[in-house]
Amino acid sequence: MELPFAESWKIKMVEPIRKSTRPERELWMKNAHYNVFQLKSEQVYIDLITDSGTGAMSDRQWAAMMMGDESYAGASSFFNLQSTIQKLTGFEYVIPTHQGRAAENVLFSYLVHEGDIIPGNSHFDTTKGHIEGRKATALDCTIDEARNTQLELPFKGNVDIKKLENALSKHQERIPFIIVTITNNTAGGQPVSMENMRQIKELANRYRKPVLFDSARFAENAYFIKTREKGYADKSIKEITKEMFALADGMTMSAKKDGIVNMGGFIATRLHNWYEGAKGYCVQFEGYLTYGGMNGRDMNALATGLDENTEFDNLETRIRQVQYLAQKLDEYNIPYQRPAGGHAIFVDASQVLPLVPKEEFPAQTLTIELYLEAGIRGCEIGYILADRDPVTRENRFGGLDLLRLAIPRRVYTDNHINVVAAALKNVFERRETITRGVRIAWEAPLMRHFTVQLERL
Repeated sequence: MELPFAESWKIKMVEPIRKSTRPERELWMKNAHYNVFQLKSEQVYIDLITDSGTGAMSDRQWAAMMMGDESYAGASSFFNLQSTIQKLTGFEYVIPTHQGRAAENVLFSYLVHEGDIIPGNSHFDTTKGHIEGRKATALDCTIDEARNTQLELPFKGNVDIKKLENALSKHQERIPFIIVTITNNTAGGQPVSMENMRQIKELANRYRKPVLFDSARFAENAYFIKTREKGYADKSIKEITKEMFALADGMTMSAKKDGIVNMGGFIATRLHNWYEGAKGYCVQFEGYLTYGGMNGRDMNALATGLDENTEFDNLETRIRQVQYLAQKLDEYNIPYQRPAGGHAIFVDASQVLPLVPKEEFPAQTLTIELYLEAGIRGCEIGYILADRDPVTRENRFGGLDLLRLAIPRRVYTDNHINVVAAALKNVFERRETITRGVRIAWEAPLMRHFTVQLERL
């Protein structure tokens, strides 16, 4: 008899969570203006709003924290982190930051200027915000197949090479670099193939443009290359990682994802001019170059987390739990972005709630309904997150409208996942009674989804 799959870790510490009542959740949701970001954590039963900074650190990471060097300049913890990043990526220059959006802010302060065009594959919210906030354009060149959530493709996060070449040909003087997000979060946590990265780099070299990887989930991307792309089955995650980054000139990273730390990020690059241009902004915005917004103990924990999470067993345990939720949703015929991504399930709200008009934000409506059903907090990745067009100020309804259920690393058991699936099934079964959504009462001009205030219709 073949043995069943089991986690590659065991549990040493637990944290109690509390079930709430439907009347409690209705009051809390109303007081939060129907924005789940405004809920208090104790009002949430199972929290899938993000996998960013919410993972459980290992015993090795906690031990490393005790050895943190908190020196203002020249801390040994920085050189430990720098050495780990250099070994994994091949990038010589490393600038630590307190998280991923800080890395973008530091690097983009040097690279992005008014009128620039930054092509890539479905820029995530902070990336797009940092670009559009500088009066530049984030140009989406993702393959069209990513828009069909029910289509099964192994690398749905790929850049469309023809779209990219057209952008480079048409706007060459306005493009300072190309950005590739691995994995492609906005398209549903979908990976980018090594072949696609190779084609991007070849095209970039032809037009003499550097390539930047948004690398929050690079290890999960490497896992999918190993398990889905021909020629990589026998390569280690670390070997695949090194090969991926050989096809880029630099990276930004929110280390709160694949680094499995509660706070941290960094810039790494092989380009001396990028390093020289960005380091002044690091000192201005983050801190001195050898801590850049991070404590020594956090840099030690991150170095250990990067090493641990570029091992196959750790990644397989994590991604199998995402696939387990997908299997449960398949049983209930609930549509999601297929195939299952690396860090989350992205439920297709337009198909789950077909009677809610797009102008009333179906994915946000589904997010609210799931919370009211069982105290489960997901996150809208859709029309509210898309913000308004910077020129017309109209809502952008052209993309996908998804409810993301992001699973923290090493936190929940499959029993929790069963609760999530059952709660979503309950909402799905009464979908014909959900005909109205929400409207915006107040919003910020950029990245509005974090603070938007809504009213139920």
